Amino acid sequence: MLEHQMETDISRIEREKKFHDQRFADDSKRSKKVGKFYRVAQSIKKEYVKLLMKNCEGLTIIEYGCGTGSYAFVLAKSQSKKVIGIDISPVAIEVAKVQALNEQIGENISFEVMNAEELTFNSSSIDLICGSGILHHLDLEKAIKSIANVLQPEGKAIFIEPLGHNILINLFRSLTPSIRSEDEHPLLESDLKLIKQYFKNIEIKYFYLTSLLAVLIVDFPGFRVILSILEFLDQLLFKLPFLRNQAWQVLIQISEPVKE
Repeated sequence: MLEHQMETDISRIEREKKFHDQRFADDSKRSKKVGKFYRVAQSIKKEYVKLLMKNCEGLTIIEYGCGTGSYAFVLAKSQSKKVIGIDISPVAIEVAKVQALNEQIGENISFEVMNAEELTFNSSSIDLICGSGILHHLDLEKAIKSIANVLQPEGKAIFIEPLGHNILINLFRSLTPSIRSEDEHPLLESDLKLIKQYFKNIEIKYFYLTSLLAVLIVDFPGFRVILSILEFLDQLLFKLPFLRNQAWQVLIQISEPVKE
C-alpha cells in the first residue's frame, strides 16, 4: 500500500514537472485562452503585493512555486534579507536565474529546483512564504505540513488560490483541459479546513463573482469602471457566508504554525 502511494506521488510529481516545463518554455496557448480572465483578476494581485511589501522587511522569504520568479524579484529589490524562489520546473528556474543575473539584483536572491511538498530548509528557519496559484497543484496536506515545519513560530504564509465550487467556472475548466495540468485541484471548503489544522490563524478574503462578467468587455471603453463597480458588489455579496465558496479566487493569510 505504501509503495503504491509512493509510486503514485512520483508519477504525479513527474506529470506536474513535465507540464510546467512545457508551459514555461511556451505559454502562448494558455495565455490566449485565459488572458481576459487574468486582466479581470488584478485587484487580488495588488492586494497580495501590498501584503508582501508590508511584511517583507528584514525577512528570509520563500516564493513557493515561483515559476520564472514573478514576485521574487520585487521582494529582492525591497528591504527583505533573503529571497529564495523554488519551483519543480528546471526550465522555470533557469529562466529566473538568467533574469536575476541580467538585472544584477545582488546576492539576496537565489532560485532552486525543489518539490514544494518536501521543503529542504531547516525547521523554523523561514519568516515568510508566498505563492500564487501553487497549492492547488500539490498534495495539500503534505505541502501545508512542510510549510508549517519550516516557518518560524511567528512566521506567516500568503497565497492566492482558485476555488473549485462555482459550477460555471468549473464548466470552463472542463472545456479547457489542455491549459491545466492533469492533477491540479482548485481548493474546496474541506481544503481550507485542512489548512486550519496546521495553522492557528487563517484569514481568507474572497474575490470575483459578478466581476467575472467583465471578461465580456475587457476590450471595450469603460471596462475599468464597470469592473470596479462589480468588484464592489462582490465584496457586499461575500458578506453572505453561503456565497463565499462561489468566488473564483481567494487571498489566504496563515500564521502561528502548529509544530509537530
